[in-house]
Amino acid sequence: MGIALCPGSFDPPTNGHIDVVERSARHFTSVVVVVVDNSLKQPMFDAEERVRLLKEAVEHLPNVAVEHHGGLLVDLARQKGADVIVKGLRAISDLEYELQMAQMNATLLHSLDTLFVTTNPKWSFISSSLVKEVARLGGDVGALVPKAVDDALKLHFGGEYGGKRD
Repeated sequence: MGIALCPGSFDPPTNGHIDVVERSARHFTSVVVVVVDNSLKQPMFDAEERVRLLKEAVEHLPNVAVEHHGGLLVDLARQKGADVIVKGLRAISDLEYELQMAQMNATLLHSLDTLFVTTNPKWSFISSSLVKEVARLGGDVGALVPKAVDDALKLHFGGEYGGKRD
């Protein structure tokens, strides 16, 4: 199959994100992981850092590229010749927002389809927000994120995770 876009804010990337990218890479000739800006969120890591972290996490996938895009995803789809967006769903609660985005993208570019991939149950409870909060409070999130992300979180919180644990 052709070119797929895997967009997200990825702040920070988690093992759940990487799982969706790896699975997408098995089914598409080329996958572009797109770090997008979300005006509803204040990111912990800037776009350049998120791109770097993702590149490290997917460097084992030869058909995957990572880039930042600040505009409409449909414009990038046109530019790249992509006709599919792949989005991971952890729970039914994700579907309402993602379905709305899929319908908007299809309205803006009729040839653009969105495929939903259910998250591996192993990662279904993970969200970037939860990872940041646990790390901020001193919890070890190393098993939930790629190594580079774990290192970046420790660095962000002053050499280790945030608060002290008992």
